[in-house]
Amino acid sequence: MGVHRPVLRAMAPALVLAGVSVVAWAAWLGWDQGQDVRADGSVSGPYAVWQVAGLVATLLAAVCCAAARGHSAAAVGGTTVGLTLAAYVDWSGDSSGLFMVGVVLVMAGSFVASAVVSAVTDTLRRDRPLTR
Repeated sequence: MGVHRPVLRAMAPALVLAGVSVVAWAAWLGWDQGQDVRADGSVSGPYAVWQVAGLVATLLAAVCCAAARGHSAAAVGGTTVGLTLAAYVDWSGDSSGLFMVGVVLVMAGSFVASAVVSAVTDTLRRDRPLTR
């Protein structure tokens, strides 16, 4: 008993977006695990602003592309699941358990951001007239 083709076809955009999100996380953030010590002794990191900006730009393009093709729900769901999974795997080595706070924040933030971007992109699609 396998997955029926219509179900797989309906799930494909969300699975692709989840995969893109995981790969983008790995490419932009996954390799940097160290913290930077500044000259004054303060610590920052492990991610630099340019890394997070790169991740956001990559996912912005992916979500816009999916939403423009009429896959807004898949863009929101796939991006949220992919980023949540990537954050969990990347941060789960923290023995304090506080990493789950960050994972939940990533989940909430990616859901809201991708929903807003999808809604705006979907509204601006050329094949649909704007409704009031």
